[in-house]
Amino acid sequence: MLSGRRLDLLDPAPVDIEISDIAHGLSFVARWNGQTVGEFPYSVAEHSLLVERILRLLNPRATAEQRLSALLHDAAEYVIGDLISPVKNALEGGYDEMEDRILAAIRLRFGMPMDLSGRQKSAIKRADRMSAWLEARQIAGFDTREADALFLRPPDRIVDHISIILRPPEQVRTEFEKLAADLLNEIDQKRKRAASRSGSN
Repeated sequence: MLSGRRLDLLDPAPVDIEISDIAHGLSFVARWNGQTVGEFPYSVAEHSLLVERILRLLNPRATAEQRLSALLHDAAEYVIGDLISPVKNALEGGYDEMEDRILAAIRLRFGMPMDLSGRQKSAIKRADRMSAWLEARQIAGFDTREADALFLRPPDRIVDHISIILRPPEQVRTEFEKLAADLLNEIDQKRKRAASRSGSN
């Protein structure tokens, strides 16, 4: 990793995971196999920011933990890349197993719950499918009928107010890293307040 860490993909250690490496890697991994319009690739980091934004719009009271989970839902791809679904299916689970191990290490590294509730997983998956609809329509060449058949159309208030603008990787990386740092700081402050209240009882 650029941070100097050495990450074993078969046995990832939480101590070897850094947000800076995740942000950097994801900002250079292209979604849609790079088949998107514009002069910059649409990166997994940009997608992750969109998923977090949609989750927040759909659930204004989402906690920092839930928002961080949305932001990092594809974080394993910073080292194993983003494969389109037909390729993943052809690998018969090998990719998914590696992805799950890396995501588990990421969750441990940042003190996130190992297992999200069914409701939380559903909320993130819903935002993820809505982001794919927006991406398909705005930058990947799908017409509305195709996008509706494959993905989940967001409410009109989201469709009408989100425009995907492709940006240089360094801009996306900076925004991703800042949001992650802000959310981690909010989580840390919340835990400190809870510990203080518990200690004073």
